[in-house]
Amino acid sequence: MNRMRKVILLIILTLGLLITGCSAESSQQPVVGKVAPDFKLQSLNAQSISLSSLRGKPVLINFWAIWCAPCRDEMPYIQQVYDEWHTKKLVVLAINIGGIPSQVEEFMQIQGLSLPVLLDQGGSVAQKYNVFSIPTTFFIDKNGIIYDKIIGAFQNRAQIEQRLSKIIP
Repeated sequence: MNRMRKVILLIILTLGLLITGCSAESSQQPVVGKVAPDFKLQSLNAQSISLSSLRGKPVLINFWAIWCAPCRDEMPYIQQVYDEWHTKKLVVLAINIGGIPSQVEEFMQIQGLSLPVLLDQGGSVAQKYNVFSIPTTFFIDKNGIIYDKIIGAFQNRAQIEQRLSKIIP
């Protein structure tokens, strides 16, 4: 009987921890219609950028990696959007997951890309954003609200620009 009580107590304790852990974690995960979780990362040029510092501007965040073929395929479209829209107050952030800075920089130079790249070397921001598949792109309005989340690569620039209408007046 004493052993049975210990087992039941252990189960109750475990369930309590799981429920508490899950509810605390879910409030941090990104949800369309809610405020995007803040983060702070270093750019390729060693500038520290936080999402909260960009409040007041719409933001496109793209999670990618050098080894990801679909990520590489969509990069020229994201670059085109950056070239055209950054003067219209759109902030484009390409967050590289797990890359070595020198390799990321070399990739950007070889591909002729100049859009801002942030380095998420440990993957903590990708984890915070619940990114399990790349590329994944978030569209965030000037108030920090997530308006759209796209998993998978864009096939052309028009697909990106269609979603920008949700965050750019």
